[in-house]
Amino acid sequence: AHLVESGGGLAQPGGSRTLSCAGSRFPFSRYALSWFRQAPGKERELVARISMDAARTKYSDSVKGRFTISRDNANNTLYLQMNSPKPEDTAMYYCYADWAFRDWVAPDAYWGQGTQVTVST
Repeated sequence: AHLVESGGGLAQPGGSRTLSCAGSRFPFSRYALSWFRQAPGKERELVARISMDAARTKYSDSVKGRFTISRDNANNTLYLQMNSPKPEDTAMYYCYADWAFRDWVAPDAYWGQGTQVTVST
């Protein structure tokens, strides 16, 4: 499997930024997809998750109401729309694909290499 994130960079506080994740070499539409992030010195944490058919989503409390996860199964792409980012959203953002919509990290799931987002003036 192959997951490639893009869209990272410098984001302005209160602005917006969209991350993308292109998937290939696995049945993209049959996988639940997630965004995780990891800031320096902190553990990797779930940001948002979306089910195979996009009917279910889950967000961390820290981003609920500001970030939106979505997917385009026709084009094998996952998105994260980041509205009103804050400096504490600064982290490496990772794309994650799991064959089940579940609340733990599976050992056989797929990870991307990550894209860095820095929120600063």
